[in-house]
Amino acid sequence: MRSRLTLLAFLLPLVLVLQSCMFGPNYRRPEIETMEKYRFGEKVARDIADTAWWEQFGDPILNELIRIALVENKDIRIATARIEEFQGRYGATRSELFPQIGGDASAERLRSTAFVWPRGLGGIDPYYSYYQVSINANWEIDIWGRIRRLSEAARHQLFASEAARRATILTLVTSVASSYINLLILDRQLEIARATAATRRDTLEVFRMRYEGGVISQLELAQIESQYETAVAAIPPLESSIAQQENALAVLLGRNPGPIARGRELAKLELPMVSAGLPSELLMRRPDLREAEQNLISANAQIGAARALYFPRISLTGVLGVASTQLATLFTGPAYMAAFGVLTSVPIFTAGGIAGQVKQAEARHEQALVGYQRAIQIAFREVEDSLIAVQKNRAELAAQTRRVEASRTYLEMAQLRYDEGYISFIEVLDAQRTLFEAETTQAQTRGRVFNSLVDLYKSLGGGWVVEADRIRGQMETGRQENKSTPKDGNVMDAADHERTKTEP
Repeated sequence: MRSRLTLLAFLLPLVLVLQSCMFGPNYRRPEIETMEKYRFGEKVARDIADTAWWEQFGDPILNELIRIALVENKDIRIATARIEEFQGRYGATRSELFPQIGGDASAERLRSTAFVWPRGLGGIDPYYSYYQVSINANWEIDIWGRIRRLSEAARHQLFASEAARRATILTLVTSVASSYINLLILDRQLEIARATAATRRDTLEVFRMRYEGGVISQLELAQIESQYETAVAAIPPLESSIAQQENALAVLLGRNPGPIARGRELAKLELPMVSAGLPSELLMRRPDLREAEQNLISANAQIGAARALYFPRISLTGVLGVASTQLATLFTGPAYMAAFGVLTSVPIFTAGGIAGQVKQAEARHEQALVGYQRAIQIAFREVEDSLIAVQKNRAELAAQTRRVEASRTYLEMAQLRYDEGYISFIEVLDAQRTLFEAETTQAQTRGRVFNSLVDLYKSLGGGWVVEADRIRGQMETGRQENKSTPKDGNVMDAADHERTKTEP
């Protein structure tokens, strides 16, 4: 007994020392060529990229829609379930670092071979029973770091899945905001089309009476009818687009297609301001870049796990139990049994199998590295594109606003000159058409300004994603609490309650 303890005391420190070694390269963040500043940086001191920026639009309905989407959207639920999958995968991989202990119990009825019990030998029964209860243990000594590298890879895959969930939140919030803004753009365009059609209908009725009275020709009446039908024809496509946009937004909210409530009109939304910050901050602000780096770290660890396959796998094994041919004597002293040993598996010839696995791991690492570098370049490009879009769309909106004012003046003067008999009504129709186009284009440009701001927040990332995740956690907690509280025989969760408040 003392000799066994002495051997164990010698082997344990040796095992611990050997386990401190790991094959494969340790991760070092690659050198990234970053920009010193953005070409089209916003010259604004106020930075709200770390807060719930969508609240700066000043539309409570938009705030409610985003809160509902954070809880009910199916993509977020899938991403959350994927995190749980990787948590389980990491736990299963890491468990191989520890001894694996199991138990066995068996009861058998056996017959000995005739060579042991020859025929004609009386009084001896060749049939006998065999009972066994044992506890077995197996512990692979991770001398070369194979299991630790696999655990490291699984751990960073878990981190990557969490970053992917944050990226899903980023995409969801910006998609809901953009879809809602697009809906307001279509609402404004439909309002302009209906108002224009109503005005032209009234004009058409007046000119029909004039035509019947012989004041104007059929040519003039046909021109007015054409302008009226043009305005009427613009209404159905807009109504169709509004319904389709509502359906798309409803799916983002985790609902079946249906109507969406509105808050403020497009022209009454507030324009939040944001500064771009430093380009190097993107590496920590954007969840997709963090996901790409975590995948790179995981791929780096996989190289070490593959290289460790070249070396022997050593496991300590042991069995403790009892065995007997009589159930009554199963737990008596003589029935005890024990076995301890060392199991070694050495790869001798694999026909390039291990080399192939190493090559695969190195290739996957190279793919992850290039993918990480490419993701950073795309991130810089998206920020630059968003910054220039914000600046130029604002400039275009100012010009379009001046155009609308000039078109209104043009229409007023044309109407006045027509009433005084200086011009024909054709010029009035041209002025109406010009104003219709100017107002429609102004609505599109105003929507592009808001959408470019949404794209800028999306491209910058930032602490607002964490804030959105916090809001989602609060909503999910309230949802679970309300589910457990019956109301009038039914269970209504928090998201359902918010949804009923926003239904038109």
